[in-house]
Amino acid sequence: MADNIFSLYNFSLKPGHCVEVGGFIPEDAIRIIINLGTDKTNLVIHFDARFDYKQEKRIIILNSMVDGVYGEELRETAFPFQEGSDTMVCFQFEQDKIIVQLAAGKPFSFPVRFPIEEITFLNMEYLQPRSITLK
Repeated sequence: MADNIFSLYNFSLKPGHCVEVGGFIPEDAIRIIINLGTDKTNLVIHFDARFDYKQEKRIIILNSMVDGVYGEELRETAFPFQEGSDTMVCFQFEQDKIIVQLAAGKPFSFPVRFPIEEITFLNMEYLQPRSITLK
């Protein structure tokens, strides 16, 4: 499976707005990753949907990263993703949290763990990008 790494720098997501990420999940996907932050070592949210990776199946791992060091993982059991299909994930940036809306199910939130006024970096791995929409 190709890594399919896509990175976008210097876009602007401020509190009260969201970014919708659409992409295609390959048939052989073992995970998909979406990162938001200021660069690859400072992430407000690390979203890691695992189909079958490191003995974890159909679970979403959420984390943050400061200066290259991950924080404490949180886990979300809602898993509407399907290999070989398109998906959409919306990240609503609030001052103290990121609200995540998946294609199906109720939204959930992840705390903003360090002060940040603007998200300027987006990275996707193992997900073939189809659209990125700022709202």
